[in-house]
Amino acid sequence: MVQYTEETYLYDPSLLIKLDFHRSPAKFKPFISAANPGEPWMKVRPLKDTDYDRGFLQLLSQLTHVGNVNRTQFLTRFSQMKASGDYFVTVIEDTRKNEIIGAASLVIERKFIHNCSVRGRLEDVVVNDTYRGKQLGKLIVVTVSLLAEELGCYKMSLDCKDKLIKFYESLGYVLIPGNSNSMTIRYDEGPALKRNATSAGTSNSGTVGDSCQTNSQFYNFFSPFCY
Repeated sequence: MVQYTEETYLYDPSLLIKLDFHRSPAKFKPFISAANPGEPWMKVRPLKDTDYDRGFLQLLSQLTHVGNVNRTQFLTRFSQMKASGDYFVTVIEDTRKNEIIGAASLVIERKFIHNCSVRGRLEDVVVNDTYRGKQLGKLIVVTVSLLAEELGCYKMSLDCKDKLIKFYESLGYVLIPGNSNSMTIRYDEGPALKRNATSAGTSNSGTVGDSCQTNSQFYNFFSPFCY
């Protein structure tokens, strides 16, 4: 096991202790929280600069393409995120194995609207396949959703595939009537700009794209504005 003399959190871990999981509509059986995740060997915490060695990037590769990110690149990006103060990557660690087994990111967008308020976006939710049945997906999503409220976000949004809509609805997210489209221009799939849309016709610059996605909102905590 790798020993570390000093580690740096991406954000203040005490923020997670303050979260009241009874405020979430999510149903945990048995009840768990960020402070008490259900097993003595589990820990919910902010990402650390040493998590490169705990398989964080390997976990993300279960979600999407990561690439050959070396330690220097990881530490540089970590430092950039920490300096901005707007990234709250949260992980679940199996302390027995010194391994990251779950993760989700809260990204803060600073707005002029709503009295210069801030909006949260839920990104990169992933749980190791071998840890199914321990409510970890629900735990990590509720953790970052409550964290968004704690940080003063007026709403929290996400994009998801159709098959995950019911899961997110069970955690308090709702489809926005008349605004359930998600549109993207990709710059990493060849020279042509590809515009992916749901519930929309083919655009002039691309074609209707991949999986259907939804813009959703954590309705218990945030106002119903779209932007």
